[in-house]
Amino acid sequence: MARVRYGARTWAEIAAARTAGSRLPDIWSTGVVAVWESDPDAVAAVLPPPLKPTGRPLVRVNISKVDLPGYPLGAGSFAVAAAHDGVEGWYPLVMPMTHERALVGGREVFGEPKKLGEVTVEREGLVVRAALARHGIEFVEVRGAVSGPLPLPEPTRKTDFYFKFLPAVDGSGDGSGDGSGFDAGPVLVHCVRNEKVRKLERITGDVVLRESMYDPVADLPVRELLGITISEKTTDQKGTVVERVDPRALLPYIHQRYDDPRQIHDGPPQGSA
Repeated sequence: MARVRYGARTWAEIAAARTAGSRLPDIWSTGVVAVWESDPDAVAAVLPPPLKPTGRPLVRVNISKVDLPGYPLGAGSFAVAAAHDGVEGWYPLVMPMTHERALVGGREVFGEPKKLGEVTVEREGLVVRAALARHGIEFVEVRGAVSGPLPLPEPTRKTDFYFKFLPAVDGSGDGSGDGSGFDAGPVLVHCVRNEKVRKLERITGDVVLRESMYDPVADLPVRELLGITISEKTTDQKGTVVERVDPRALLPYIHQRYDDPRQIHDGPPQGSA
């Protein structure tokens, strides 16, 4: 009988897949990064406990094209500055990806808020345009012109914060009574990235945030633009569960992960199969 592909894999096949995944070569991306100071109350409002604001209400958008073997990947991240237990880093609110492979691993393993979307990084001479779009709405656009090279930074370590959770099967999503809203206790993940940069340039330009009911980043306005860069870089990452989170404290924020909050607050669909 021919092999049934949905059947169980052997332990040798599982081990080989894990080994191959741990031996990936450096994968370089070309990305535009913009950082600005926003409204401090707005930044504080989007941080689920136990995350806290840092000394400055910073917002960062990263829009990249990644040179993956066989097919290019568009990847984006819209994040706010946050701190936890003495560690400062970034809390992403939305991470558009152009391919399901990048989306699934990040969401299921690390708890990243990844969603399928459109990612644009264009350069013609000195003119640069980068954008994130979903549902036909280009909700972030960074545009400008390269104004000169910047010194290459030393390899750096950066931390992102994620919450990994599964909404309750029985629909107990209001946090009252015996229902916590989750099937298992949610956890806070510190994802540490080691970053190397081989090319870095300054961009003079601006950031445009457009209204979207699905990705309401316009609530975090650009009060003071601190800088825009375009770079070629490579990163690796390692995630660690650092804390189990109070489910009732996290529950009011999990709509951040979904386009339609009714998916998680209205209970399971009736008669579904």
